[in-house]
Amino acid sequence: MSPPRPFIDPATGEIDRAQILSEAVPLAKLIGVFVAGSLPLYAIAFFGAENSALGVVLALLGEFILAVGAGIVLMYVIVRGIRLAGE
Repeated sequence: MSPPRPFIDPATGEIDRAQILSEAVPLAKLIGVFVAGSLPLYAIAFFGAENSALGVVLALLGEFILAVGAGIVLMYVIVRGIRLAGE
């Protein structure tokens, strides 16, 4: 017998919205942490130091934070998917 599919209610065969929401909220919070971390750097770079070397450095640092955050979010999604498939 195959294991139950994630996000599908085994009793009714319909989408389990509660499980989707319980998985989406932590993911949104994790994404929000990295966006909130890069936003002040972009604000300073674009509004305070528009055409200076400091603005370029701050924009690159913001890009780095978003790139690292994307990697961490991707790893979280993969690990969470493996755990859900094993349950």
